[in-house]
Amino acid sequence: MRDDRNGITRRDFLLSTAMMMASSITAHAQSIFGEFTQATGSAGESTGGWYGKPMRWAQIAFAEDDPGNYDPQFWLDYFKRLRIDAVTLNAGGAVAFYPTRVPFHYRSKWLGDMDTFGDLQKSCRELGMVVVARTDAHACHQDVYDAHPDWIMVDANGDRVRHPSDKDFWLTCALGPYNFEFMTAVHEEIMTKYMTGGIFTNRWAGSGMCYCEHCQKNFQAFSGMALPRTHNPQDPARRQYILWRQQRLFELWRLWNERIQRINPNASYIANAGGGALSELDMKTVGELAPTLFADRQGRSGLMPLWANGKNGKEYRATLGRKAIVGIFSVGLEEKYRWKDSVQSDDEIRMWVADGIAHDLRPWFTKFDCKVIDPRWMPVVEEIYKWHAANEAYLRNERPLARVGLVYSQQTATYYGGDEARTKVEDPGLGFYQALIEARIPFEMVHDHLLDAEHIHQFRTLILPNVAALSTEQCKQLEAFVRDGGSLIATYETSLYNEWGVRQTNFGLASLFGVNYAGKVEGPMKNSYLSLTKDSSGQYHPLVKDFENAVRIINAVNQVSVTPTGEGTYPLEVVPTYPDLPMEEVFPRKNAPPGQPGAIVRQVGKGRIVYLPGDIDRTFWETLNFDQARLLRNAVLWATDEPAPLTVEGKGVLDVSIWAQKSSITAHLVNLTNPMMMKGPVREIIPISAQKVRVQIPAGRRAKQVRLLVAGAKPNYTHQEGFLQLEVPSIALHEVVAIDLV
Repeated sequence: MRDDRNGITRRDFLLSTAMMMASSITAHAQSIFGEFTQATGSAGESTGGWYGKPMRWAQIAFAEDDPGNYDPQFWLDYFKRLRIDAVTLNAGGAVAFYPTRVPFHYRSKWLGDMDTFGDLQKSCRELGMVVVARTDAHACHQDVYDAHPDWIMVDANGDRVRHPSDKDFWLTCALGPYNFEFMTAVHEEIMTKYMTGGIFTNRWAGSGMCYCEHCQKNFQAFSGMALPRTHNPQDPARRQYILWRQQRLFELWRLWNERIQRINPNASYIANAGGGALSELDMKTVGELAPTLFADRQGRSGLMPLWANGKNGKEYRATLGRKAIVGIFSVGLEEKYRWKDSVQSDDEIRMWVADGIAHDLRPWFTKFDCKVIDPRWMPVVEEIYKWHAANEAYLRNERPLARVGLVYSQQTATYYGGDEARTKVEDPGLGFYQALIEARIPFEMVHDHLLDAEHIHQFRTLILPNVAALSTEQCKQLEAFVRDGGSLIATYETSLYNEWGVRQTNFGLASLFGVNYAGKVEGPMKNSYLSLTKDSSGQYHPLVKDFENAVRIINAVNQVSVTPTGEGTYPLEVVPTYPDLPMEEVFPRKNAPPGQPGAIVRQVGKGRIVYLPGDIDRTFWETLNFDQARLLRNAVLWATDEPAPLTVEGKGVLDVSIWAQKSSITAHLVNLTNPMMMKGPVREIIPISAQKVRVQIPAGRRAKQVRLLVAGAKPNYTHQEGFLQLEVPSIALHEVVAIDLV
């Protein structure tokens, strides 16, 4: 393809880039390689290479006018005080901060003959830090548009798309030659010149659906169809598009990784990717490809709870296992209005980062623009990092000791949820997550594509919060889990759909639930309740503990009709909807049909089953009703039916976790008791009173020493019948009970 305005063809572009790479690599790469090996050291903890070693990260993102206008020594001194192990620095893509020779790679207008990226990365490596280069692939300048208009994103109307924030830029197509050819050349050049530990790319997966000529052609070749004009996952073209887009992005990831490792075998491509059920890329594949991953949930916005950062860590760990996971946090506000030069409140930063650390996220602060306008965040981050460095030995976790797993399902979100995935899939998970936090039950997240025995053997109980879309194979894995002594809790439409989101005639897990689908789903229901029922001996089941005197509690908003088929106990019965107005008519009708089971509890072999046909978890997230919180808590306690590895008694809301290190156990207690728990920013930290802590000690081990890492104290404790017990006098924000073992 030729554009006569500049006479440069794609062949010319590729040829010139290849010649540039060939001429520089032999002369430069080997000398840098020796320096890189010295800086990054020998094999890491879990994946080889350097990836498991860094514990504290920093990122300063150059603004275009930073070259010559910022003080690098200021940052180097700050990094030394914080004992930073690794840094990520802006290198290129949308703007190059080094003397690039790749055609159309836009250089900062302030760069001149400087090498802003190269100089700072060299200084950081001299201090023993790993350096990862950051690139940005989502936008380009007018000269790229002029020469290669086919590289630009096209909307559904056929129009090329300007950047919504800066009209001097155009949005690029992530799935075409801009990434596969141009950005590949940029990454090869950066790795050749600097031999960094890796390359990390911002917004590499695009800015939405693209209808450019390359996407149309490639999708047609993949599926035989035109690009879809709907988001309905049951539309054949839309389903194929979901599969094709993922395949294309993973192909790009592998391409960049292969080209990087061809130059530097000790480096990798590390995508900015991942997350929970709503993540667009399959986390199982992400976990297989990534040697480490950077969880990019920088802070809270809107109605987001304080525990969301820890949840992020659990979701990543569900597929990455023991690989190091780094939690990126912003020092500014994270709102849709994009105040990138803002500063967040001190205590909001403290609480957000503390919850991440409690769930094994290694902290990474990010600062946009290297010229510090408002420095108020700097002492707070320094305080956090210094504590983290002082207690590093107790933060190098080997495995979580939680016995409860909360399953999240990307296929349910994609093919069953569609445009309603946040309400139908994410909200039930958030509801159960909140209930577990309130109950102080340690738990981990489990990915639904990793339900094999190898990945779930550590758990006694698995929770399926409306995991509606399950394949036959996944149902067999869950049945095997129960046969081997595991317990299962499921809600609402769990297993009523196949893996493609198509409703089946019955639950895939019907044999475990002890009910069949009766052909109807009711809702949204108003004014419906669950009445408490006694067993044949006149006793209430433990499922309804703490509301035995209530007679009834509120029901879920949506309910699956079921027909009992096997042995089971029904501690709750649905009171059908009756009028809520006029007030004179608000009473249950005596001639109403018999109520459906509101809960089914069963013993299946050595395992226990709790099936709740209503969307209790989603309703709880909407209402935060205390009875529903107790019901979900009781379901977990009854199903698990064993002493917990960690129990904490006292007032307040705590996020708890328990970890094993090489020769110690740590229990993290994060105090979320705050009026701003569900919407930030936090104004101040409110300490809570004494907490009684009980930790299970592995058989054959005993405690050598117990310390409170935040208070800096050695508490009195007792050790009997395999459990260590102590009292934590008070918790302001975060306490870590560290138990050295012999």
